[in-house]
Amino acid sequence: MTTPSHQELGRHLLIDAWGCPSESVNDPKLVERAVLDSIREGGATLIDMIVHQFSPYGVTATAALAESHIAIHTWPEHGYFAADIFFCGDLDPQKGIPAILQTLGATSHEVREISRGMPRAAMGDVPAPEFT
Repeated sequence: MTTPSHQELGRHLLIDAWGCPSESVNDPKLVERAVLDSIREGGATLIDMIVHQFSPYGVTATAALAESHIAIHTWPEHGYFAADIFFCGDLDPQKGIPAILQTLGATSHEVREISRGMPRAAMGDVPAPEFT
């Protein structure tokens, strides 16, 4: 939560979702599509993406964004995935949640939101970098 004494620099969502079909959360192409749809719906800008299929099952996908990142890790044997969406600036990471839930077929989920930032007093303590 942002208070008057804190400057919010971004919003970080932690998502736990379950009730997913095992084949959905074990499909690297489907997990990739879920992340790409979330990026599009959230209005973010993709820099790079890595998707890895584990053996015997499970998928991890991470997307580096101009606005921060999205990551998802799946446990097909439990029909579960954990994801986080971290957007800096004015973008709303909540807009990216439905795409992931729908694409991967979650029947239940929980979202926790963390405001990321620092005390306003500290904002002036850090000198601006000099770029040449």
